[in-house]
Amino acid sequence: MLVCGRLTGARARAPLHAGLLLETWRRRGRTASSYSASSEPSKVRALIYGNHGDPAKVIQLKNLELTAVEGSAVHVRMLAAPINPADINMIQGNYGLLPQLPAVGGNEGVGQVVAVGSSVSGLKPGDWVIPANPGLGTWRTEAVFSEEELIGIPKDIPLQSAATLSVNPCTAYRMLLDFERLQPGDSVIQNASNSGVGQAVIQIASALRLKTINVVRDRPDIQKLTDRLKNLGADYVLTEEELRMPETKTIFKDLPLPRLALNCVGGKSSTELLRHLAPGGTMVTYGGMAKQPVTASVSLLIFKDLKLRGFWLSQWKKNHSPDEFKELILTLCNLIHQGQLSSPTCSEVPLQDYQKALEASMKPFVSSKQILTM
Repeated sequence: MLVCGRLTGARARAPLHAGLLLETWRRRGRTASSYSASSEPSKVRALIYGNHGDPAKVIQLKNLELTAVEGSAVHVRMLAAPINPADINMIQGNYGLLPQLPAVGGNEGVGQVVAVGSSVSGLKPGDWVIPANPGLGTWRTEAVFSEEELIGIPKDIPLQSAATLSVNPCTAYRMLLDFERLQPGDSVIQNASNSGVGQAVIQIASALRLKTINVVRDRPDIQKLTDRLKNLGADYVLTEEELRMPETKTIFKDLPLPRLALNCVGGKSSTELLRHLAPGGTMVTYGGMAKQPVTASVSLLIFKDLKLRGFWLSQWKKNHSPDEFKELILTLCNLIHQGQLSSPTCSEVPLQDYQKALEASMKPFVSSKQILTM
């Protein structure tokens, strides 16, 4: 249960009722950690929310007490955990998967094994691990998880790559491979190209010898962003306005029309992606940053036979075995080892400065992913 005392690194807010929280966590039977009612501060800290709302208002830095490391339990010291859009949506209460409250924020990150229970066979102290599924709550300094909730990964990849491995690159890889049978030389068009997924798409597509047309919102430092994306392997970088210009058609004199479009925006941006798809092509929607519906003209659907699909990594994992997800993770680690996949641009922020990180993660035109370090 939560310590209803002083907060660390944040202004004090009205505490939640400790007895109610204890009962909630007893009902859940959660093995990850238990909240301490002790008046003595614990060394274990976590970012916790007891109700949905504005992350800057509902997230609080609290103290935790760990459960014993027995049986299949694994004691993990978290090293780094990013703030993803899905984390923000989950705290706001408008995501497709919501944990029972109170909950520790964060769905992704990397930790190091400190100790293991007697029945743990696949992990040992010193190993690096990432969450096998969302909802574990990675925004904390330490935790005790069950072995099945974790995936061991190589320790010789960069920390930022490890911390951002299990969401964005996985989404990018699956969308590139699962919807169209693309061959080297084929092209892909995407919006939100500077996002974590967008940067992974550029790199993985380059490794697969696919061409990418990358659409971004116009901004004061557009040339700097363009150069950065091209350094990752982007073939073309266009603003939303440039995509609508007739001159854009000249791009397709040098490469085939895209058979795959990846949409994270919705609204007019997604309509423009559809206009440039090859007949029979597919647009996959995995986000809705514009908070506007996808609009497809009847003529495009009839005369070009375009397909509209959706992708959610959590659903993909439900439909596939844990071994298949682990295989995906190891495939991405291999790309990292080969220098073909790097982490998105990141800014590391100490856990106690979480307010700064939350605010930065929700600002427009911020291309740097915020990573909480423990």
